[in-house]
Amino acid sequence: MIEERLVAALILAIVLDLLLGDPKNKYHPVRWLGNFLDLFIPRLKVKTASDHHGVKVTRHLMNEKVKGTIFVFCLLGIFGFTLQLWLYICSNLFGSILVIAVYAIILNITIAIKGMEVHSIRIIKALERRDLDNARFFLSMIVRRETENLDEERILSGTIECISESTVDGVVSPMFFYSIFGPTGSFIFRIINTLDSMIGYKDKYYENIGWMSAKLDTIANFIPSRITGVLIVISALIISADWKNSIRTMIKDHNKTSSLNAGYPIATMAGSLRVKLEKIGHYSVGEPYDPLSIEKCKCAITIMKLTAILSCFLIFIPLISVLFTLGWWNLLFGP
Repeated sequence: MIEERLVAALILAIVLDLLLGDPKNKYHPVRWLGNFLDLFIPRLKVKTASDHHGVKVTRHLMNEKVKGTIFVFCLLGIFGFTLQLWLYICSNLFGSILVIAVYAIILNITIAIKGMEVHSIRIIKALERRDLDNARFFLSMIVRRETENLDEERILSGTIECISESTVDGVVSPMFFYSIFGPTGSFIFRIINTLDSMIGYKDKYYENIGWMSAKLDTIANFIPSRITGVLIVISALIISADWKNSIRTMIKDHNKTSSLNAGYPIATMAGSLRVKLEKIGHYSVGEPYDPLSIEKCKCAITIMKLTAILSCFLIFIPLISVLFTLGWWNLLFGP
């Protein structure tokens, strides 16, 4: 019974996301989570004071890295335990239809297929109007780079790179953890990913308090990023893109990004589209066999959506079934 519920909810969540996307920001639980974190993040900073020689001394013995680590694990533990307990009760008290709906809604708010498509289409439409200012603005909402002076080619590159990375963060990773730990797994991953996006930066303010968040995000995406690379190759084969070049590029360029994981989806996507994707001063992935274009960007969106569907039916539904056979789901939700 639990196996059928999990599989049905997985399929329903993908269908809902492809058709409807995310709820508006003010109603989105991830937005609520972000607001909640905004209240606590400043408290993780270690206060300092100057002695009479002007030397900075800490007022607290506990450093920022320790405080950040404790905060992350307490947050994950509290949310994880509370949500899993609630789901356990729901699974044993309510009928299948209601349980499937609850599972699907939780998973749906952790994936972002339609959301990434909507953001990308905004950029594409601005470029089609030759409105570079708006294209740069829309791109700035989804990337961690300066966009003010980017030309059309760099805007397209940044958009395709973001689609590639989002295929991991917003599609494959949450479904990966759902298929192992159920809805709680996907939601815990979304908390980790949100923490990384908010405080996992490599700058002076966040480098210590966000250290554990960044580490956990890297660990969480390690397997999904490599799964995504393989699925992008299969997607490229299905839509008659250059799947052979996607394999070559993934093997050759996956280690060119500073991120341990981002290189796999970016390199594979670049290879399948036969383009060069570049973040100036950081990395250059793929060969420019074809020029970057709006059509290439649209093709990247198609590959992302196809990868989501393939991951569901080729990997995650079989994984749910295997774990059911091993008795794993009975441990989490009861017989």
